[in-house]
Amino acid sequence: MEVQRMFSEAETQYLKSQRLARIATVSTKGQPDVVPVGFEFDGKYFWVGSHTQEIFHRTLKYHNVKNGNKLVALTIDDLESIDPWKPRVIKVYGTAEVLDHQGRFGPGKYLRVTPKISWSFGILGLKAEGPGLGRVKTVHHSAS
Repeated sequence: MEVQRMFSEAETQYLKSQRLARIATVSTKGQPDVVPVGFEFDGKYFWVGSHTQEIFHRTLKYHNVKNGNKLVALTIDDLESIDPWKPRVIKVYGTAEVLDHQGRFGPGKYLRVTPKISWSFGILGLKAEGPGLGRVKTVHHSAS
C-alpha cells in the first residue's frame, strides 16, 4: 500500500487562507473553459460549487465534467506584494467528479477535484527541491 503524499503544511495553510481559485475544464468538443470559482480544501480534495444549485447545474464546468471530461486544472494564486512583485501560486492538475457534498454553499452537488500533480511557488515555508526559482512539484499518489 502506497502512502498518499499530500500538500506540505505551508501549502495547506496557504490553501486554507484563500477563497478564490480558477478552474479549467474542457467541453466534449475540445473547447477549454476557465472560470473563477469559490473553493474549499479539506486536506485531500478540492471542492468547487456555486452559491446556488440552480446556477451550478447550468455551468460549463459542471456539464464538462458530467459529460465525461474529468481532467481539470486548478490555480490558486494571489499577490503577497506588488513592490517588490511577489506572487504566490499553487497549480493543480487533477481529476474531477460530481458528488454530493455539504460545503461552503450548503448541501448539494459539487465538483470534487483529486490532485494528481501540483506545483507551488512563492509560499513562505516551501522547501524547494533543487536549484531554480523555488518551485516545488509534488506528485500526489492515491492509496492502493
